[in-house]
Amino acid sequence: MTFRSLALSNIRGNWRSYSAFFLSSVFSVMIFYIYAAFLYHPEVTSGHIMAASKIRTGMVFCEYIIVIFSFLFVLYSNSAFLKTRQQEFGLFSLFGMTKVQLRKLVIYENAAIAALAIAVGIGLGMLFSKLFFMALTVLLNLQEAISFAAPIKAIGLTAGGFFVLFMLISIWTALRIGRTEIIDLLKAARKPKGQLVFSPWLVAISVVCLSAAYSMALVMNDGNFMLLALPILITVVIGTYFLFTQLSILLLRYIQKRSSIYYKRTNMIVFAQLGYKIKDNARILFIVSILSAIVMTALGTVYVMNIGAKKNMIEYSPFSLAYSEKGLNTHEVIDPGKLRQVVKEDGYKIVREAKAAGVLLNRFSVKWGDEEARDYDYDALVISATDYNKLAALTGQPSIQPENGKLTLIKSFLSKEREQAGIVKGSINGKEAAFDISGSVEAHVMNYLESNYFTFVMDDFSYMKLLSSVPEDELYVMYGYELSNWEKTAATVERLSKLVPEQFQSQTDFSRVKTLQEMNQTVSLTLFIGMFISLLFFIASGSMIYFKLFTELQEDQAQFKALVRIGMTKGEIRKIVVTQVGIVFFVPVIVGICHALFAMKALDNIMESSNWIYSFVVIGIYIVMQTLYFITACSSYMKSMLRGANA
Repeated sequence: MTFRSLALSNIRGNWRSYSAFFLSSVFSVMIFYIYAAFLYHPEVTSGHIMAASKIRTGMVFCEYIIVIFSFLFVLYSNSAFLKTRQQEFGLFSLFGMTKVQLRKLVIYENAAIAALAIAVGIGLGMLFSKLFFMALTVLLNLQEAISFAAPIKAIGLTAGGFFVLFMLISIWTALRIGRTEIIDLLKAARKPKGQLVFSPWLVAISVVCLSAAYSMALVMNDGNFMLLALPILITVVIGTYFLFTQLSILLLRYIQKRSSIYYKRTNMIVFAQLGYKIKDNARILFIVSILSAIVMTALGTVYVMNIGAKKNMIEYSPFSLAYSEKGLNTHEVIDPGKLRQVVKEDGYKIVREAKAAGVLLNRFSVKWGDEEARDYDYDALVISATDYNKLAALTGQPSIQPENGKLTLIKSFLSKEREQAGIVKGSINGKEAAFDISGSVEAHVMNYLESNYFTFVMDDFSYMKLLSSVPEDELYVMYGYELSNWEKTAATVERLSKLVPEQFQSQTDFSRVKTLQEMNQTVSLTLFIGMFISLLFFIASGSMIYFKLFTELQEDQAQFKALVRIGMTKGEIRKIVVTQVGIVFFVPVIVGICHALFAMKALDNIMESSNWIYSFVVIGIYIVMQTLYFITACSSYMKSMLRGANA
C-alpha cells in the first residue's frame, strides 16, 4: 500500500467526520469563486457594466473576509481532527512509521481533501454563478443580462489561493505531530478527564465583563458611539469566553448539588456527560456564539437601517409630489389639472392634496436671545396658522396656536435652533419688517422646497393684516400630492417631471420614489452580497459543532454501549442524546441572541427609534435555520450512535 492509497483509505474511513468540514470548505470556495468571477468578468473589467462599481468594493471586502475566515476555520478543524487521531498515529508509529512519514501521510490526506474541495467548490461556483449574475442584473437594474463567464483569473485565484492556504495549514499542523512521543499518542484517548473545576475569579470576570458590556450597550447613543464601541466588543468577547470555560462549569456544579433535578430519571447521565462536553468544546461554543451574534446583528442592522431610512424619508417628504411657485394661480411650474390627468391615466389616485400660500421674508436675519443676529442670503416663509394646521392635519401632526402678533418657528429641517425667543428681520415686498419669535415646534408638514427651510407660523388675524400689503402674484404657494401606491409611480413621476419647464425644476420635489428605488437597490445589494457571508458563518458554526460531535462518536458509543448492557432502552438513549446535542447546539445560539438583542438596543438608541419587531424577525429566521440544522445533525448522530451501541 502506498502513502497515497493509505491517505485515501483514511479519508474514506473517516468520511462522516470529514463531511461537515468538507462541505463548509466547498461552500467557502464556491462563494469566493462566484465573487471573483464577477470581479474578473470581462464586461466588468472592460467597464461595460458601469453599475458594477457600486458593489465592487463590497465584494473585494467580502473576499478578504472569506479568506481570513477560511484560514481560521481550516486551522481549527485540522487541529481538532488530528487531536482525535492521536491513538491512530501512535499505532502507525508503533508499526515503524517514522515522524517524517506520518507528516507526509497527513499532508497527503489534506492535499486530497483540498483538491477535492477546490474542484467541487469551483464547479458548483460555475454552476451557480449564472444565477448570481441574473440576480445582480435585476438588482443593478441593468438593461442587458450579465452573460455567463468563467474567467481564468478567477479560477486561478480561487484554486491557487485556497490550495496554498490548505497546504500552509497542513504543514503547520503536521509539524506538531512529530513533537509527541509514541506512548503519549497511544494513551491520549485513555487519559482521565479529571474533575470539573472552575476559577471563582474568572467566573467573576465573566459576570463583570458581560454586565459591563450590556450596560454600556444600553446607554450607547450617537454621541458616545466612538467611545463605547471598542470597550463593548472587548468585554463581550472576554465575558463570553469565560462564560463557556468557567461560568458554565459553576452552573453544572450547582445543578449536581440539586438532588431533585440531578437524580431525576436520566438527568444524572445527561449532566455528567454534558459537563465534559462543554469543557472539551468550550472554545468552539465560544466561537459559535460570537459568530451567531455577528450574523444576527449584521443582518438585523442592515434590515433595521433600511426600515429606518424609509421611515425618515417619508417623514421628511410627506408628499409623493411637491412643488412651489410664485403667484396664487399662475401654475407656471405645472398645471394641477394636467398633473391629475397624468396620474389618472397611469391608474393611480391622489389620496391627499395640499395647498398653502405664504409670504416671503427676503434676506432675513434671526437673533436668538442674547446672541448676535445671523444673516441669511435666502428667503424665509411666513404662513397662517390655519394653513399650517391644515397641513398638520393632512400629515397627522398636532396643530398649533401662535401668540398674537408673534411667530412660531417650524423646525422641519433645523435641529440646532434653540427653543428660546428671538427676533426675525427682513423685507416683505420691498419694505423692512421685524417680528418677535415666541418659540418653535418640530414638525414635517411639507417637503423641503426652495424657500421653506425657515418656515414661520403667524396667527390668522396678524397674517391677514400682513397679507393685505402683498399682492397675489408675490405670494409663495406650496402644493403637495400624495399618490396611491407611490412606490410604483416612477414612470408617472418621470412623465410629470418632463412637464415642468427646465427653469422651474429646482422648485419641485418629485424625488421620493427615485430615492426609495436607489435605497432599496443599495440595501438589496448589501443584503444579497452579505447574505452569502452570513450563510457561510452559519454553516461553518454548525459544522464546527457537527464536526466535534463526530470526533467524539467512538467514545460516546462505548459509553452508551455500556449503558445498554445494564438495561437502558433506546428511547432513554435517544432522550439523552437529543438533550445533550440540543444544549450544545442551542446554548451558543441563545448567548448569541442575547448579544444581538443588546446590540440592536444600542442601534435603536443611535437611530432614536424602536425596531424590536424587525430584530425579532431576523432572530426568528436564524432560530428556524439553526433548528433545521440541529434536526439534520441530531438525526445523523443518533443513527450512528444507535448503530454503535447495538454493535
